[in-house]
Amino acid sequence: MTSTPSKLGVGIIGVSPTRGWAAAAHIPALRALPNYEIRALSASSAESARTAGEVFGVGSVFSDHEQLVTQPDVDVVAVTVKVPHHRQLVSAALAAGKSVYCEWPLGRDLDDARAMAALADEQGVRTVVGLQGRQVPAIEFVERLLREGYIGEVLSTTMVGLSIPGDSVVKANAYMLDNTNGANLLTIAVGHSLDTLNYVLGEFAELSALSDLRRPLMKIDGTGEEVAKTAADQIAVIGTLTSGATVSVHVREAVAGGTGFLWEINGTDGTLRITADGPLPGIFPLTVAGAQGRNEIAELIAPAALAEKWPALSSLEGAPAFNVGRTYAAFAADIDNGKHTVPDFADAVRRHEVITAIERSAASGERVKV
Repeated sequence: MTSTPSKLGVGIIGVSPTRGWAAAAHIPALRALPNYEIRALSASSAESARTAGEVFGVGSVFSDHEQLVTQPDVDVVAVTVKVPHHRQLVSAALAAGKSVYCEWPLGRDLDDARAMAALADEQGVRTVVGLQGRQVPAIEFVERLLREGYIGEVLSTTMVGLSIPGDSVVKANAYMLDNTNGANLLTIAVGHSLDTLNYVLGEFAELSALSDLRRPLMKIDGTGEEVAKTAADQIAVIGTLTSGATVSVHVREAVAGGTGFLWEINGTDGTLRITADGPLPGIFPLTVAGAQGRNEIAELIAPAALAEKWPALSSLEGAPAFNVGRTYAAFAADIDNGKHTVPDFADAVRRHEVITAIERSAASGERVKV
């Protein structure tokens, strides 16, 4: 008789009953998966925690994260708060010996990320970082096409993305305008997009970058209040991958009617083109098109089996929770079979290293090795 894998108990730090990424993605994903159970929530205030517990049907609620991370029935701690608080909360969960799923960016900077990765290694616990673009069925399809030689040898790749289309942000995201908070165009829109690019095509050998702040004031939605912005709103990178392929990336903010996301991969025998509404491949649905030789480019349909890998998640397809759910499902499978298929803190450190290289090059005007 085969034994059923036990359920993994999850405690989520940073749950709002009315909005936010935990409510939109983590909670629906975990509820859909039979091998997970949400056993605890924490929020910034006792009242908010109590309301979230009532809304999501979770009995154990806390306003103190230390109480959540020490619960014996919590196996995995999900950290879904603003980036400046990641290190403190992740460190507490790791110190308690828990596995951790932390949203991306892992830290405010490379030092934060390295410290968390080192502590995870020390504690010998498993980690996941929210770079769920790697789990997208369309990305798996692109990988398969490349492996099968659909475009031959990859010669170059170009990526264009549009982050905030306009001159305003919602109040909850105003903290992203301050560069020191580590949650900005470079770390989020560029970070997610580049992670997918590097995951599929390999790492940078060297790069040259330019960053600029073209719109120093942003309005807060609904209030008309203007806030000074210190985070760059134009990031352009050219570089070379370790394979020798040439890379060009430009992600920008506040453009009326611009291309949301376009990623082209050009090879000796053809081209692949991946498009979406925005430069967050793990959130916005992707369309894959391709052409071989001199043929016209046409949409390519991914095999249904790729999207149906985790049948429990089928009702979430097209929603932000779908790829987060695929990451959780793969993580549980990794634990059961001793594999490592989801992006972990070591992968996050690598992406933070690329971001730091972009900052270094943009500041110095020089090409840098990555």
